[in-house]
Amino acid sequence: MNQSKEQQIREEREKAWVGDAVLCLFARKFVLRERNCMDAEWFTHLTSNGFLSALGNPTSVEAKIGRIYEEQGLEPAFAWMDENLIPLFRKQIARKKK
Repeated sequence: MNQSKEQQIREEREKAWVGDAVLCLFARKFVLRERNCMDAEWFTHLTSNGFLSALGNPTSVEAKIGRIYEEQGLEPAFAWMDENLIPLFRKQIARKKK
């Protein structure tokens, strides 16, 4: 593996690490707002690699969140998650209820 490929992988993982933290904050705030309590099941589902894989490679999804956060700030990152994660999450939760 050449250095540039290794560097790309490292940068993707670093962005994903930051993105994961932003995702966790978003998920906790979302769960409190929607459930009016600390619902660990909802939190775990929303932040799981299984859920994120519905949008693509989980590391890449988290890296995208990390990039948005670092380049534009918290609110745009939250807005992206509201637009891209929450509709899918609501569909999956509705399916689970049936």
